[in-house]
Amino acid sequence: MPIANASILSMLPPSARISNVRTGAELSAPQIRHAVAHQAVGLAGSGLKHGDRVVVSERDGVAFLIAILACWEAGLTAVGVNSALSTEEQENVVEATGARAWLGETHRPLPPAGTQNSPAVRPLGFDEPALILMTSGTTGRPKGIVHSQRSLLARIALNIAEIGPETLRETLCVLPVFFGHGLIGNCLTPLFAGGRVHIWTTPDMGEMRDLATVVTNRNIGFMSSVPSFWKIALRVSPGPSRPLQRIHVGSAPLSINQWRDIALWGGTTDVFNMFGMTESANWIAGGSLRDAEACDGYVGHAWGGGLAVRDDAGNIAFSGRGEVLVQTPSIMLGYWRRPDLGAEAFAGNWFRTGDIGELDGSGRLVLVGRIKTEINRGGIKVQAEEVDLLLERHDDIVEACAFGIPDPVAGEVVAAAVVLRPGAIFDAEAIKAWCRAHARADAVPSRLHVMDEIPRNDRGKVVRADVRGIAEGGQ
Repeated sequence: MPIANASILSMLPPSARISNVRTGAELSAPQIRHAVAHQAVGLAGSGLKHGDRVVVSERDGVAFLIAILACWEAGLTAVGVNSALSTEEQENVVEATGARAWLGETHRPLPPAGTQNSPAVRPLGFDEPALILMTSGTTGRPKGIVHSQRSLLARIALNIAEIGPETLRETLCVLPVFFGHGLIGNCLTPLFAGGRVHIWTTPDMGEMRDLATVVTNRNIGFMSSVPSFWKIALRVSPGPSRPLQRIHVGSAPLSINQWRDIALWGGTTDVFNMFGMTESANWIAGGSLRDAEACDGYVGHAWGGGLAVRDDAGNIAFSGRGEVLVQTPSIMLGYWRRPDLGAEAFAGNWFRTGDIGELDGSGRLVLVGRIKTEINRGGIKVQAEEVDLLLERHDDIVEACAFGIPDPVAGEVVAAAVVLRPGAIFDAEAIKAWCRAHARADAVPSRLHVMDEIPRNDRGKVVRADVRGIAEGGQ
């Protein structure tokens, strides 16, 4: 158990490395410590007080990671955000968190905090707020999830125990580092396992064509991304000339067909469909394609802690169908200045994930949807994610996003936006007929819309309300 106050840098293994794929620059463990310590001294000398919030929005992934560690070393709480926020969004973040400094690009710099003649660096305590990640968007009143170094280190340790230091020796990070999947899963986990993190955040379409080359030349053994990344990668990049050791896919529903395609591309069946949330500091559970139970939505067993389900009456069980509950040592401290949200997020000692799942007697979980995206068709509950995966099995459909629309008879019916494969001709009635042959009647969309692409947020996740608005507005 770590002591109350200590530098997290003291836990960085000597073999840890950070490599910038685009520039070729690399930092060894001593160089990482030096860069972090130098920035921490600058922060401590700027008049900031212990526990003050500092927004980190560095565009460069390496600079972002160094800044986060420097905040902790200087006794400050880091607020991780996207560097592309608008002026209004930046102001919302500052107002919500009370931030007193901004590291990275900003449209409206904060006034100087002041100066200290003799800056003294005192690292954060392990149970103090260390990281605030904004997950509900930055418009309106953003929701900030707060983690301590203790909860982050608990998740990192659980990740390393499941994946193994050898597999994490060479890790490729292709995700943005301002949210948990990219920062904790792709960077901090391999770094504190003593591995080298190759940072190549959000490669564009041109760069994606070189994915196999990057994986091969850098001897990548592990990478983790989202389904939308793989939809592009599988189309534009051949597989690497040597297999990866392990691949994770998470943050959005993964179909069994895409799962198999990723395994074929990577040359390994050690492809894991991951279940995670920012509130749990990244991953909660993971299921391998090798498992006999692998299917749409299968995410395996919990990585530390436990899983349960809660029915509509509030009864908690360790098998069956219901809202997925989790207990884990990596759970958040809470929502920043939102005790109302914190109270709603728990059922006793269990965190309510908002996901609907089926848990078997051996503790293996299959996710079927989200409570918020559930469509009530005449009293029959239809999961939007279920319809997504159904439609994406159709030969002419690359991607789908289902949502509910009002209906005078049923209350709601299923609608969906689809992206067609190049050269495919849209035939709504033919697609509906195909759906009726492959699924129950309640899950068949009553209305279909064609889009060139499904819009996503800056984390690569589909926002169904936005898709519905665009689709309905295009009628």
